[in-house]
Amino acid sequence: MPEQKTIQRAREDAREGKSPSTQAGEFVREEIHHIREGRHGARSAKQAIAIGLSKARRAGVKLGKPKGSAALRKKAAQDEKASKSPRRRTSGARSRATKAAKLH
Repeated sequence: MPEQKTIQRAREDAREGKSPSTQAGEFVREEIHHIREGRHGARSAKQAIAIGLSKARRAGVKLGKPKGSAALRKKAAQDEKASKSPRRRTSGARSRATKAAKLH
C-alpha cells in the first residue's frame, strides 16, 4: 500500500494535467526510497520501477498497456481491475497490531 503523501502528490499531478507516467513516477520514487532504506528485498532499480508501476495502476493511474510477456500484461490488467473495485476497510485490531509490530 503506497503512503498517503505519495497518493496525494500523484493526484496533484493529475489535477495539474501532467501525464500518467509523471503521476506514476511518484510511486516509483517512493519504491526506490524504500529499497534504499532496506525495507524490502528488491534487487535492482528495474524491480523498483515494476513495483512502483504496479502500485500506480492499483491507485488508479491510467497507464497504457505494457509491452512484454503475457504474464506481465495479465498482471497489469489485474492491477487495473483492482483499482476499480472498492477496498474493504482494514479492521482496527489488525491496524493496531501492524503499528505495534513496526515499533518493535
